[in-house]
Amino acid sequence: MTPTMTHTLRLGALAMAALAMACGKSDAPAPGAATNTAPNPAAARAATLNGSGSTFQQAAEEVLIEAFAKAQPTIKINYGGGGSGKGRQDLADLVTDFAGTDSAFKDADLAKVKGGELLYFPILLGPITVSYHLDGVDALQLSPVTIAKIFQRDITKWNDAAIAADNPGVTLPDTAIVVAHRADGSGTTDNFTRFLATNPASKDVWRLKSGSTVEWPADTQAGQGNGGVAQIVKSTAGAIGYVDLSDAKASGLKFAAVQNAAGKFVVASTAGASAAGDGIAVQDNLVFSALNGAGEATYPITCQTWIVTYAKPADKAKAAALKAYLRFILTDGQKLLPEIDFAPLPKSLQDRALAQLDKLQG
Repeated sequence: MTPTMTHTLRLGALAMAALAMACGKSDAPAPGAATNTAPNPAAARAATLNGSGSTFQQAAEEVLIEAFAKAQPTIKINYGGGGSGKGRQDLADLVTDFAGTDSAFKDADLAKVKGGELLYFPILLGPITVSYHLDGVDALQLSPVTIAKIFQRDITKWNDAAIAADNPGVTLPDTAIVVAHRADGSGTTDNFTRFLATNPASKDVWRLKSGSTVEWPADTQAGQGNGGVAQIVKSTAGAIGYVDLSDAKASGLKFAAVQNAAGKFVVASTAGASAAGDGIAVQDNLVFSALNGAGEATYPITCQTWIVTYAKPADKAKAAALKAYLRFILTDGQKLLPEIDFAPLPKSLQDRALAQLDKLQG
C-alpha cells in the first residue's frame, strides 16, 4: 500500500470519527477539555478558503479539513502544501487566506506582508524523525553530534567509529551514507537545522547554519516536501533523511532513537512530542520552539507548526470561516491528531490560541 493510500484510508476513518463526536457529544464539556463554542454549522456563511505551506502539517490538514467539512458543509477549504516558505510568501502576497508554517516570519520579511497584522495559531506538535535505510539494522541510536557530522558529510560510512560508539554491540555495514534533504524552502529544514545549531552538544560542530534552506554539500540528494525526502530514503540503500513522523510511518521507514538533553536515546513518538510541549516558553504572539526540551521522555527534535492568518481579512465571510475552522482545530480537531502521529497542544497553549480568536476580525 502506498503512503498516499495509507493517508487516504486513515483520513476517511478519522473524518467519520470526528462527525460521530460532533453528532453525539453532550452539551457539557469533559473535565479539563477546552470548551467548544463553535458556531452552529447551519448558521455558517458560504465561503472558500485557500491555504498553502507546510508539508509537515499537511497530513493533519487533510484529516482536519475533511472532518470540518462534515460539520460545516458550506465552507470549502483547499490546502496546497508546497513548503513553509511558499506558505508564508503566498500569504504575504495575498494569494492565499492562510499559511501553514513551521517557522515564524523573519522580521525583515514583515515589511513585505501586504495584508496587515498577522496572527499565529499553533495547531499541533510533531516529531521530525531521522529516518534511514540500512538493511539488517532495525534499531539505531544517534547523538546530536553524530547526526551533525553525518548531514554535513564529515561521516560518510555507516560503520564509522562515531556511529559505532552510539550503538554498542550493533554490527554496522561498510555502506556509503546517502544524505537526503529538502529541495524547497522548508520549516522542517529550519527546525532540523536549528536543532543541530542550538543543541549544546552539536552547536560547535554544526557548520551549515540554520534556516528554511541551507547550503548542503554537493554530494547529497534533495526531495520536494517531506514525502519527497521519504521517497529518497525508502528507495536508496544507505540513505538517511529528516522526515516528519506521519510521513515516515506512512512510508514504512525505520528511524533512529535520538539522544535528548537528559542523555537518553528516545524514539520519535507522539508521547515524546507531548513531553517536549511541557514547560515551553511561549511569546505573547504564540510563537515558540519545542526543540531540545528538558525531561527524560522528551523527543528532542519536536517541531511546532502554526496556521497564520491576517488579523483583519478584507472578506468578512472568509474571516468568519477562518474563525470557525481554527476553533474546530483547537477543540474537536485535537482529538484526531494522535491517530495520525501528531501530538495535541498542551492545554494552556490550546486555551491561549482559542482566546486569540477574538483578534480575528472581518
